[in-house]
Amino acid sequence: MSAISLDRPAQKSPGARALRQFRSNKLALLGVGIVLALVVFCFVGPLVYPTEQVSTNLMQADLRPGQDGHPLGTDGLGYDVLGRLMVAGRTSILIGLAAGVLATILGALWGSIAGYLGGVVDSAMMRVVDAGIAIPGIFLLLVISAVVRPSEWMLVLIIGAVSWLVPARLTRAEALSLKSREYVLAIKATGGSNRRAILRHIIPNTIGTVVVNATFQVADAILLIAYINFLGMGLQPPATDWGAMLSDGISSVYSGTWWLIFPAGIAIVLVVSAFNFIGDGLRDMFDVRGRS
Repeated sequence: MSAISLDRPAQKSPGARALRQFRSNKLALLGVGIVLALVVFCFVGPLVYPTEQVSTNLMQADLRPGQDGHPLGTDGLGYDVLGRLMVAGRTSILIGLAAGVLATILGALWGSIAGYLGGVVDSAMMRVVDAGIAIPGIFLLLVISAVVRPSEWMLVLIIGAVSWLVPARLTRAEALSLKSREYVLAIKATGGSNRRAILRHIIPNTIGTVVVNATFQVADAILLIAYINFLGMGLQPPATDWGAMLSDGISSVYSGTWWLIFPAGIAIVLVVSAFNFIGDGLRDMFDVRGRS
């Protein structure tokens, strides 16, 4: 009589369970799909649907959607709205991503150093963060924009410089708990440098918090770009972004071309919501991995 063996189900790794948790979040998957669709629309779309976005054409101004071969019509300067939506989206996404990544890197480094070193250094560094948080970021952006009209890369630096404060506080809280772990104490005991402990152990072990916060930073950066360009203090024409398009659309409502407010407005809502959905999904995913 042959022995009957009962196969135990193979246990999934923490990474597989975390990925499964992310895939189970329908809103997170929807957010990924929206972001990918907008990236293709903004970066590949101009190659498929090329339009003139530098020279104005007042003879083609304020055309209704579908008129004279313009699917979304034209604005008050004769720019094709669909083509302008692509070009503006490319600017908004690039600046938002770059500023969000810059803010996350600065915040992670600052918070990790403050939390790991502790004491007087921690107190001094976090007082800087507290003072910065007390000043609204949009106020600083408007002041700087009033002094100098920013370029795209200057916007990245400015937004990154005012957005790193929240990531710094989150990373510092993680560093405070990590610095008492055995592997960090072992580095101190063996004479390892603070730099090695921070770069090799503290920051890599805060990656969950850093990645989740980075998605929210990108969404906030896109909103900040839209704010200052909506107020007319952003990029110089003919450069544009979704905030400037929304501002022009609202101004055009009084002339009867009310439909111009919808393309940029819907795009801003979609991209910001998508990054927030992704952030929520990543937070759940890293929570599952951490518990495992």
